[in-house]
Amino acid sequence: MKITEPPRTAEQRKRDVLARLERELDVWVASADSAGLPCLVALWFVWDGEAVWVSTRPTNPTGRNLRDGRRARLAFGDTQDVVLLDGEVRSFEGQDVPDSAADAFAAKTGWDPRRDSASYGFFRILPRAVQAWHGEHELRGRHLMRDGVWAV
Repeated sequence: MKITEPPRTAEQRKRDVLARLERELDVWVASADSAGLPCLVALWFVWDGEAVWVSTRPTNPTGRNLRDGRRARLAFGDTQDVVLLDGEVRSFEGQDVPDSAADAFAAKTGWDPRRDSASYGFFRILPRAVQAWHGEHELRGRHLMRDGVWAV
């Protein structure tokens, strides 16, 4: 595919990333166990303006990896509109999750893990690095956040 548009500005990329965090329903979540074995799953999420919240069972590989490794990489599915978010994870089990996060998750997804018969945990992923690009012509300037600080 040939790109004919000029590269977006960093400010436009940030706006596009934030809009995508508001609009999308699922995100790919990459984690790894202590031996480095990777795990990649798509999960529903909600963005609270500061962090991404996901929910999964704490006993499955993703739940264990997020809880124990406390790091994750998130990616959206469109390879022509790449957003990568690296973040630090904090886990919440049972009723420890803040109501505001769990209520927002339920409102967005239509599912409230707190009410499910199986045990689900919530995981807050605070961005530390964000990259975004459309094609090779936007690789330069793709780092929008480093060390938890927006570059724009």
